[in-house]
Amino acid sequence: MANRKNRKDSPGEAVRLSRLLKIFFIVFFAILVVTVGGTAAYYLITLDLPGIDALKDYRPSIASRVLDENDELIDEFFLEDRKMIKIADVPKIAQYAFVAAEDSRFYQHKGFDIQSIFRAMFKNVEAGKIVQGGSTITQQVAKLMYLTPERKYIRKFKEAILSYRIDKYLTKDEILNLYLNQIYLGHGTYGIESASIGYFGKSAKDLTLPEAALLAGLPKAPTTYSPFLYFDRAKQRQIYVLTRMMEEGFITSDQMQQAAAQPLNLRPMKPKDKVAAYFVEHVRRYVQEKYGGDILYKEGLTIYTTLNLPLQKAARDAVIKGLTEMETRNKYEAGLVQGALYCMDVKTGAIRALVGGREFAKSEFNRATQSRRQPGSAFKPLVYTAAFDKGMNPSTRFVDSPIVFEDPSQEDGLWKPKNFDEKFLGPITMRTALVQSRNVVTVKILQDIGIDYATSYAANMGIESPLSRNLSLALGSSGVTLQELVRAYGVLANGGKKVTPYFIRKIVDRTGNVFEEAKPQAEQVIDPRIAFMTTYIMQDVVESGTGRRVKSIGRPVAGKTGTTNDIRDAWFVGFTPSFITGVWVGFDQEKSLGRQEVGGRAAAPIWLYFMEKALQGKPVETFPVPEGIIFVKVDAKTGLPAPGAGAGTLFECFLDNAPPSDTPQEANESAAELFR
Repeated sequence: MANRKNRKDSPGEAVRLSRLLKIFFIVFFAILVVTVGGTAAYYLITLDLPGIDALKDYRPSIASRVLDENDELIDEFFLEDRKMIKIADVPKIAQYAFVAAEDSRFYQHKGFDIQSIFRAMFKNVEAGKIVQGGSTITQQVAKLMYLTPERKYIRKFKEAILSYRIDKYLTKDEILNLYLNQIYLGHGTYGIESASIGYFGKSAKDLTLPEAALLAGLPKAPTTYSPFLYFDRAKQRQIYVLTRMMEEGFITSDQMQQAAAQPLNLRPMKPKDKVAAYFVEHVRRYVQEKYGGDILYKEGLTIYTTLNLPLQKAARDAVIKGLTEMETRNKYEAGLVQGALYCMDVKTGAIRALVGGREFAKSEFNRATQSRRQPGSAFKPLVYTAAFDKGMNPSTRFVDSPIVFEDPSQEDGLWKPKNFDEKFLGPITMRTALVQSRNVVTVKILQDIGIDYATSYAANMGIESPLSRNLSLALGSSGVTLQELVRAYGVLANGGKKVTPYFIRKIVDRTGNVFEEAKPQAEQVIDPRIAFMTTYIMQDVVESGTGRRVKSIGRPVAGKTGTTNDIRDAWFVGFTPSFITGVWVGFDQEKSLGRQEVGGRAAAPIWLYFMEKALQGKPVETFPVPEGIIFVKVDAKTGLPAPGAGAGTLFECFLDNAPPSDTPQEANESAAELFR
C-alpha cells in the first residue's frame, strides 16, 4: 500500500518541483535583467561624464594684468574676473565659513551626502517641484567645472557619481581649493581672491572672520545678498553663517557675537578710474592680434608695460586742463575740441605717458598714434637738420622776401607762401628763421637742398607717413602722427640716434613662461654734431621764440611749435635730455581753432602743465656737447664773428672743420628762381 501511495504522489511532487524551478529561473532572469539593465543604464548615463585627471592641472580662465613701469596695476583683461590663490594661503577661518554655510559634513562624506539628498528630496516632494538641491561642495565643483546647471534628477545622478569620483581622486583641501577659486561671488568676481579684493580691497589671505562670513553667504544668491545693493540682507546672511560656524564647532559663541557686532569696511563700489584707457587699448589690440583672444582673456598674462602711472595721470590732467581753458576763452561747445599727448624716454623709446583724446568712453580713436594731421611749422626742424647735414650752418643767411611759384591748383595759378605775421624781414640767419618760424625762408631752404633729399632725410629720422613731393612740405603740409613726430624729434634729443618707440617690456603667462621681452636698441642715423646744432637752436625757440610760453619750466628745453593753415592744428613738441613730449590740439572735423590758438598758445601750455609734473624733483640736465662742435661769438643779425662782448651777440655752434667765415654766407636768388 505504501508503495502504491508513493507512486500516486509522485506526479504532484514533480509539478511542484517544476513550479519551483520556473520561479527560480524567473527570479534569476529578473535579477539578471535588472543587473544587466542597471549596468547598461549606469554605463549609458555615465558615458558622457568627463575624466577627472585634468583636475590635478586645474587651469581656469584668469584675468590678464597690465602693469606700469613700476609694476603697479593699470588695468585687467578678462572674461571672468578671477585671481588664483592657493588653499594654503586662505585662512582656515575663511575655509570653515564656506564649509559651514554650504556643506557642514564636507569633511565626513564621500563626495555626496545621503542625508542631505533625502532631506532635499522630501522638501521637493512636499513642494511639488525642485526647491532644494542638497548639493555638497564637491557636487558644486562637479557642476561648475563639468555639468550644466539644469535642475533635473538625471543631472543630479550624474553629479553624485562624478562627485564620488572626485572625492576618491582628490584630497579635501584640493577640492576646496577648486571650489574657492571657481565660485561666483557677485559683481563680476570669480573666486575668493577676486571677491576679497572687490569687496574689501585686500587679498583673501588677510580676511577677518566677519569678512569671511560675509563672503561665504554669497554663493547661494550673490545679487540677493550683495552688501553693496542690500546691506541688511547681507548682514542677516552673515549672521546665519556665523551661527552655523558656531553650531559646527568652528568658532565659539563669543567669537560669533564679536564678529557679528564688528562693522564691515567695504570698498567703495565705483567704476575704476580709466586713467590710461587709450594706452591700455593700444596694449589690448597688440596682444590680441599677436597671440589671440583666448590667450589674452583666459591665460592670466602679466603684461609689463613702459607706462609710468603718475606721469600718465599728470598727462591726462594736463590735457583736460588745457582743453578746458581753450573752451572757456573761445566759448567752444564743451567737449568738441580734442587733444593728444605722447611722452617718450629719449634714450630707450619707452612710452611713459599717452593720451589719445579727452574721453575714451566717447571716442576710442587714438589721436596720438592713429591720426595723421598736418604738423605745420613743427615739421621745420627736420628741414633745417637736413640742410645742416648738407653743409649749411645756423649763421647761413637767407633773404626773407616774397617768392612766387606756379601752381595750377590755386585760383590765379600761383602759390605765394607768406609768413604768419605777413611781414618780411630781409636777410636773416637760419637761426633767426627757425626761432621765429619764418615760412618763406624755410621754403627757400627746402628749395635749395631738394625735396627728394628732405623727404628721405625725414624718413630716416622716423617719419613713416607718405610725404608730399612739393615745396609746401616745408610748411608741414603732409599729415603725420604725433608718435612719428615725437620719434623724429627724439633723434635730435638723443645725439642723432633713432629709437623705436615701445610700450611693452615683457609678457609672461601664469606659469612664468616669457612670451616676449623688449630689447631697446638705438641706431645712429645722423651725425651727433648735426643733431646738436638743431637742438641748440631749438633751445632758443623756448627762450625767445614761438615756444617761450614754456620758458617758465626753468631748465634747458628744446622745442618747436606748429600751426597749420586756418589754425586747424596746433602742436608743441619739446624735449630735455631724458624726456620728449609732443602735444597736438584740434577738432576732429578739421575746422579752425580760432585766430589766436596757435601752437604756442593752444598746445604749449598743455606740454608745460605735464612736464612740470614729470620733471618735478628731478635734477636739471643740460644737453651734452658732442666732440667736433665749436662755439664762436657772432653777431645775431649777420651771423658774422663778433669779437668782444656786446649787445646783439651770441655764441653760435659750428662744426670744428667748418668754422664761420668773415663774410656772410648767403643763398643767392635770381629772377628765374622766383618762378622755378
